[in-house]
Amino acid sequence: MRTVVITGSASGIGLATAEILRDRGDRVIGVDLHDAEVVADLSTVAGRAAMVEDVRALSGGTIDAVVANAGLALSSPATVAVNFYGCVATLDGLRPLLVGSSAPRAALTSSMASLMPHDDLLVELALAGDESKALERAQELVDADLGALIYSSTKVALSRWMRRHAATPEWAGTGIPLNGIGPGIVETPMTADLIASEEQRAAMADVVPMPLNGYMQAEVPARLLAWLVSEENTHVCGQLVFVDGGSDVVIRGDSTW
Repeated sequence: MRTVVITGSASGIGLATAEILRDRGDRVIGVDLHDAEVVADLSTVAGRAAMVEDVRALSGGTIDAVVANAGLALSSPATVAVNFYGCVATLDGLRPLLVGSSAPRAALTSSMASLMPHDDLLVELALAGDESKALERAQELVDADLGALIYSSTKVALSRWMRRHAATPEWAGTGIPLNGIGPGIVETPMTADLIASEEQRAAMADVVPMPLNGYMQAEVPARLLAWLVSEENTHVCGQLVFVDGGSDVVIRGDSTW
């Protein structure tokens, strides 16, 4: 039986992933603000540290996989704190617990929004590790009525962080495949207000075209996450796998880079 830690496990993609893994016999340690084995606030440094220690205690010091999935879609600095710093702290903090596994795996949830317009300065500050300045920049974007750039900027930064670290001695060098998924529009509580009406859905389709089967349920990206952290995945490394109904293809055309 494998032990898998999933952040954002109380709803959406995280909940769907937890259900899939439990159904196949894995032990899941869920992390969320409520209804989870570990209740933690990943928007704060203290909450992230407490999460790592709670997982260490519950797991006995060894886990087999991490799914860093928790995220927000608010035009707020909190989105930076959770989407980027919370995710990175989860992966970095729990990586030592993976070393004792015979088949350690790690995956994160990015987004097809990583293909959308973003704020270069916010991305640079996030990747530089300066959380206070990154949060200040996010507030500047809000004040300038550019808060819509925050979400995509966090996903760009997160995807770049994953690419930069996946092949390093700390990850690939210790046998840990580190990858991410880039979902299109998933019908979850996080997106409910964005696609509530036919007009909203039509407007969203112009921004996020999904010619293959349209919007998806959370189980679709969850199945991909479940495979990425399975023992079957031995060589996929540093990849952001788009599960987006074709958005990436429509937006980027024949570019594979």
